[in-house]
Amino acid sequence: MEFNDFTLDELYDLMQLRSQIFVVEQDCVYLDQDGKDRKALHVLGCKGKKICAYARLFNKGDYFDACSIGRVIVAEDERRYSYGHALMTESIKAIKAHYGEDRIKISAQKYLKKFYESHGFVQMGEEYLEDGIPHIGMIKE
Repeated sequence: MEFNDFTLDELYDLMQLRSQIFVVEQDCVYLDQDGKDRKALHVLGCKGKKICAYARLFNKGDYFDACSIGRVIVAEDERRYSYGHALMTESIKAIKAHYGEDRIKISAQKYLKKFYESHGFVQMGEEYLEDGIPHIGMIKE
């Protein structure tokens, strides 16, 4: 979904979910609304009208030198259903369908390394801090 396709209610619910996870749950004070959402393709996982999973996708050059996936989240009470795996599978497919690319670069929270490896990503480079949280660069060719 493109940014302008969101209804006000959907956008509010999405921003609330992102803040709940990235700011409150992870105890990380940072500005989630980074000005990049307007360029992104947004992938939503919903149960009825409730957004329970989300990722944003970028074409190469819009964030990294390769296509990218970021802000990958699943609501805490929905994680036991493996929606994160379904979200990544659909996000990878969407990059291919919308941008015609197979190469995807991500900035992953280090504790999720095995999760992303299960989707074909490999670590590149050393660990670094982003907003006080250990991250690693990962690539899928």
